[in-house]
Amino acid sequence: MRKILNRELGRKSPDQYRNSLKSPFVVVLDNVRSQSNVGSVFRTADAFLTERIYLCGITSTPPHRDIQKTALGATESVEWKYYPDTLEAISGLKANGYRIAGIEQTEGSVFLQDFRIRPGEKYALVFGHEVNGVGQKVIDQCDFCIEIPQFGTKHSFNIAVSAGIVLWEFSRQASM
Repeated sequence: MRKILNRELGRKSPDQYRNSLKSPFVVVLDNVRSQSNVGSVFRTADAFLTERIYLCGITSTPPHRDIQKTALGATESVEWKYYPDTLEAISGLKANGYRIAGIEQTEGSVFLQDFRIRPGEKYALVFGHEVNGVGQKVIDQCDFCIEIPQFGTKHSFNIAVSAGIVLWEFSRQASM
């Protein structure tokens, strides 16, 4: 079997990525403790041409060996910014017209398959700590929360898996 080369797949260089039209989505990581999860989110954000990532609170920032190991170079293509406080990031996003979506199981949350993005709207998708989820003060500042339905014995997905599921659905809807 012949190996397919990157140029045959039409992959972008980091410079081409930075100059590409991005999806109107920002990922906000609220106190994510695992550098491997952070790297995986970078890689997923790159795959879906996500506008940028905000790393908040205890979330590690590049360069970090464990982030680089799972990001596979995506920290070089995806724009990112660090905020010591997630609420500061949220405030700035709201001021710039973003709708803030907490990705969390909350009272009144909307199931992902029932949520419809509005054309022309910009969204900030907030993913939280691996054990504690999105902080309550952050949830209180969200415009709405989206829940990924689950049918097994566990009550949560790994944050990197959640980011992949949500970014896929938002990207799918945006391309319709």
